[in-house]
This record gives sequence, structure tokens and C-alpha cells, in this order.
Amino acid sequence: MEFNAHKPIYLQICDQIYGQILNGELKADDRLLSVRDLGIELGVNPNTIMRSYETMQATGIIYNKRGIGYFVAENAKELVLKQMKEEFINEELPQVIKKMKLLGITNEEFLNFAK
Repeated sequence: MEFNAHKPIYLQICDQIYGQILNGELKADDRLLSVRDLGIELGVNPNTIMRSYETMQATGIIYNKRGIGYFVAENAKELVLKQMKEEFINEELPQVIKKMKLLGITNEEFLNFAK
């Protein structure tokens, strides 16, 4: 996995797992790779993976079965969609609107492009 220097790695790992949930690669009650195995696969410290898992667990996207591993929560897809929409609206969309204004792109031009 190529990591972006402008975003913490543990959040990028969360984003990768969110993408797998949204596109159906991971479904409710699917077991995630162990902290150690995912760390090896991605070439990152297991503590970074643990931080990703703890972040997702805190928002209810995954859950832990003690001694067995981490699993995708039943309503994970809905939670991920909600969280990602909020992030887009609050963080990315304002930048897009600012750039559109700077470039003189009208709402109509934008909507025509988006079709």
C-alpha cells in the first residue's frame, strides 16, 4: 500500500478497510486479519494497525471477540457511509468549492461535468 505523507498511516489503513466494507469485500461478521498479519502485509508496525482497529472499534465499525480477533459490525456499512459523508462535507467539499470559485467554475458547469 502506498501511503500519503499528508494523512496519518493509521487513518489511511482505516480508509482502506472502509473501502473494502463499502465495496462488499468485507461484510458483516467477517473476520479482519490479525494485527500482526495486517502489519506484515502492509509493512507497518503492529502498533499502527492496533491504533486503526481501536479507532474503528470506538466508532462501532468493528468489534473484538476476545482471543479470536476483530470482526466487521452488523451495521458497519451504514456507519462508514455516514462517517465518510460527514468527512467529505466538512473537510473536502469546502476545498472543492473554494477551488471552483478560484477557477470561475459555475455550479452549472460543475453539474454538467458530474453527469
